[in-house]
Amino acid sequence: MRIGIIIGRIGGVDGVALETEKWISVLKKLGHKVFIMSGEFESWDIDYEHDYLFPALSFFSVEAEWGQRKAFFHPDNDPDPLLDHVENASNMIEKAMKDWVTEKKIDVLLSENASALPCHLSMGVAIKKLIQNTGLPIVTHDHDFHWERGERYVSVHPEINQYVDDNFPLLLPYVKHAVINTFGVETFKNRFDIDATLVPNVMDFSRSYGIPTEENKFFLKDVGVAQDEIALLQVTRIVRRKGIETAISLIDKLQDKKLKLVITGNNNDDENKEYYNELIDQIHDLNLSSQVIFAAHKVLDHKDLSDVYAHGRACTYFSTYEGFGNAFVECVLAKKPIFVNNYKPVYMQDIGSKGFETVMIEDSNLTDKHVQQMSEIIYNPDRCREIGENNFKLGQQHFSFDVLESKLQHLFTF
Repeated sequence: MRIGIIIGRIGGVDGVALETEKWISVLKKLGHKVFIMSGEFESWDIDYEHDYLFPALSFFSVEAEWGQRKAFFHPDNDPDPLLDHVENASNMIEKAMKDWVTEKKIDVLLSENASALPCHLSMGVAIKKLIQNTGLPIVTHDHDFHWERGERYVSVHPEINQYVDDNFPLLLPYVKHAVINTFGVETFKNRFDIDATLVPNVMDFSRSYGIPTEENKFFLKDVGVAQDEIALLQVTRIVRRKGIETAISLIDKLQDKKLKLVITGNNNDDENKEYYNELIDQIHDLNLSSQVIFAAHKVLDHKDLSDVYAHGRACTYFSTYEGFGNAFVECVLAKKPIFVNNYKPVYMQDIGSKGFETVMIEDSNLTDKHVQQMSEIIYNPDRCREIGENNFKLGQQHFSFDVLESKLQHLFTF
């Protein structure tokens, strides 16, 4: 089939973009032709036969930013001008989508979170109109939903909240919903009486990953970690739910100047750098400026993450909330021990219950017992390797491309 993917951005390091690339790889292996319509191609060599850049779909476009501000952050007294604008803008976007679908002879669409989370109102509404007006079959890859984000997608205007409920997620007949965790399956059943398909996030366990090479042997040195020092890795973006303050507290409690925390992600998605500045204050107050390293400038995209993992001792992943948790499976693929918070609503139900060996804390509470357990792993390289090998085998069993292939064969049968 000719599959058309609609996505806000692709090629970067956020979970939706990363997982979409894996779906593309497997869909191509299954013999499908894949076409992409995206608002942004990050670190991506655009193939103009298959890739269509449509900037209005970017989350950082004027259209998206203005809609978010007027809907949720700084609403006007009257919501009608915003709703009228979204309707008109969605008509414009739908026309572009329809032209693309016609030109590329698309058989089935894949909406990547754009029909689930209202982070681009006119884009989501445009997809709905496209399906209503063309009757095209569609799979929506729903990573997370507005009701899971606290007050983030709640407006002071009931009309806007109703508009969001009416359009996100996409509740039309014959839509196939793929969700990334058991909680999503249960939510669709309880809220909408719809049977969604669970498709966990996966990694390619057949390729070398996190392996020391001649090319990456100086990575740690280049970011400020000396040869006789130990690096713990925080391979996430800098956003509040990643719980990076807990990883910094761990460095403080271990009281070893030879121990460094390397944070690989940027703070582009941190509103006004509020959380980042809190971390800076914490690092200053604990006198850890020589032990906490921000290394985003050395990690340009996800293709560089293998080099990051190659020389780290273990990974910190103290998130409080995740739709799934790509970084956990990355650590497993790289055969690194993981220190994890029992993040909601996914970790124990979909990952921890599989038998992975970790040091797990609850509610971000880093007890002395937990610190001691982590210390015993950090300073025992043989134990690190043993844990890494055992977790790798479990990851291969539960979160590999073979698992994804089986799921996609089912989803893309119409």
